[in-house]
Amino acid sequence: MPYQITHRTSYVYTSEVTVSQHIARLHPRTFPGQTCLAHELEIVPKPSQITTHKDYFGNTTHFFTIAGAHRELTVTTRSTAEVVAREWPQPDKTPAWETLIEPRETSLPLEAHEFIFPSAYVPHLPALADYARPSFPPGRPLLEAAADLMRRIFTEFTFDPTATTIATPLETVLQKRRGVCQDFAHLQIGCLRSLGLPTRYVSGYLETLPPPGKTKLVGADASHAWLQLYVPGFGWVDLDPTNNILAGARHITLAWGRDFDDVSPIRGVIEGGGKHSLSVAVDVSPIADSIQTSSQSQSS
Repeated sequence: MPYQITHRTSYVYTSEVTVSQHIARLHPRTFPGQTCLAHELEIVPKPSQITTHKDYFGNTTHFFTIAGAHRELTVTTRSTAEVVAREWPQPDKTPAWETLIEPRETSLPLEAHEFIFPSAYVPHLPALADYARPSFPPGRPLLEAAADLMRRIFTEFTFDPTATTIATPLETVLQKRRGVCQDFAHLQIGCLRSLGLPTRYVSGYLETLPPPGKTKLVGADASHAWLQLYVPGFGWVDLDPTNNILAGARHITLAWGRDFDDVSPIRGVIEGGGKHSLSVAVDVSPIADSIQTSSQSQSS
């Protein structure tokens, strides 16, 4: 399924910013299962410098500087990405989860081994291991156990965009049982890593469907987050605990890393500016729908 994605981030400052520098990770990745066909980055005011490179994890990163005084900043990306529905292994046919933590039984590749350790937003906490263990009895197939943990997070936690911020500790999320997609991704990553299982954080988009009979609202889609678990003999498998599903053709990947700190869509430093307000709007549309909507508009 090919998609058109528009992501607009706007900052409004209470006083002038004299200079600012930012890093953006808003370019969809290309890998087996997904291809970025086109990408356009528009920045207002126009930056005095912009460079593009791949970061340590292979994510496309744009670094830009705005040297002139400004009270607003708008970053807009327009991308076209094609996603193929991936075929995941049968959960009950995957190796027992203990095989990943027994060095004599398996040898993890470096790209998986480095995602076992704690990170900025995902510390190793005994409480996370305690929460995970009911899903991981001895000998249970790895993906079956991980899917059970995902189901428990989905059913036992409440999606609440007012309950947390990015600064909310993971232990607080576990205690309150409330949060958003990045919290649930961090939570499951923390649970899996606490057992010694390699897991990484994924940022991207999820094309959302409107209620029956309703028109999809522009900007109704939002940035999304999920995780990938390394499964021996297969590779990385995407799990979305916010929706209790293995990621499919409606999940569009932007970047991956150890946690949100590695893949923040936009971050930066500014001189001046006072306080600021932030607004983000994301629209993800299947290209077939876009063509149909355009044709109907021309006909009318």
